[in-house]
Amino acid sequence: MLKTYLYVPEELVAKINLMAKSQNKSKAEVIRQALEKGISAIHQQGTASAQALLKIAEIGKKYNLKGPKDGSEKMDEYLWGKKWNKDE
Repeated sequence: MLKTYLYVPEELVAKINLMAKSQNKSKAEVIRQALEKGISAIHQQGTASAQALLKIAEIGKKYNLKGPKDGSEKMDEYLWGKKWNKDE
């Protein structure tokens, strides 16, 4: 294990202390568990949009849906019903 130092706001220290006492764990263990859960949540959140796009693509493939061939060129027009100028 690697020893690390970090600054923690007083309010967070109070929450860590309370959690450690209520779970009968060390503060270090509470912090390690919180970091692990937080990092996992961030990782899942980062891939959620990619997973949603893949599901949409699967639905399109399943039902043989076709979109406009110029969708990438006129994306804003199709999405917003407006032609955007470069100045806007």
